[in-house]
Amino acid sequence: MSTPTPTAPRRKRTEVIAEALKDYIAEQGLVPGDRLPQEQHLIDALGASKGTIREALRALEAQGLIHTRTGPKGGAFIAEVSADRSMELLGNYFFFRPPTIHDIYEVRKQLEPALVASIAGLLDAEAFDGLEKVMAYYDHPPATLEEERTQRIKELEFHLLLVEHCPNPLLALMCRYPIRLLMSHTVCLRIYQHPYPELRQRGHDYQQQLIAALRDGDADRASRVMAEHMCAAQALMEEREAMLEKSFFKAAGAASSPSREYLALQGHWPGKTTPTG
Repeated sequence: MSTPTPTAPRRKRTEVIAEALKDYIAEQGLVPGDRLPQEQHLIDALGASKGTIREALRALEAQGLIHTRTGPKGGAFIAEVSADRSMELLGNYFFFRPPTIHDIYEVRKQLEPALVASIAGLLDAEAFDGLEKVMAYYDHPPATLEEERTQRIKELEFHLLLVEHCPNPLLALMCRYPIRLLMSHTVCLRIYQHPYPELRQRGHDYQQQLIAALRDGDADRASRVMAEHMCAAQALMEEREAMLEKSFFKAAGAASSPSREYLALQGHWPGKTTPTG
């Protein structure tokens, strides 16, 4: 007896309509700012209720594909999914399994050499000027701890500027996300709270070498410099991470107090419960 082929779960009507609207947007060549057909037109064309149409539109809005406006000139308008929105959605995926500093740099070592090779010969004077303006933030030792933190973020912004010139949108997205992670990673933020002159100086030196290679249009040299830069940065960041972990265990009793909001949540929901049944 043959095993019956499993059937796919039946999709909700709102999901089918949302997918049809995405196909319509693509096939009609709609661009950000264009308006979708009015709600009543969608109701009549699709034979769906007002509630179903609105739920489908809300799903597209949650994905960042449209935005809605009320009023006489309102309606549903095509929106461009921003890089920040894409990063936010990816962040939700990693919410319960955040990558480590090691994970992030292992990915950067693979991707960013390919990134700079792809942009060699493509940058104009304005692009180089933008890169050098960012580097001016950290071409000198910081005078304050706040400047130290600013310098670390600006060093990462240098790499985001490189991403903006990448001709491959998929490679650009894959490079952008690890950099964004470093800007908000809890351990990284702790590292940035302490002076680290070697990290600043070595990063600046590598970036100068990188700009020279890009000015020459030398893709191989740019790729090699970036690979060395990523390896050096990983070693320095992991070294500092290990030092912070040691200091954390020594001063575990001096940890900061939890926030009032956290205590309120804890009082409302005492802890993780074990499912029964």
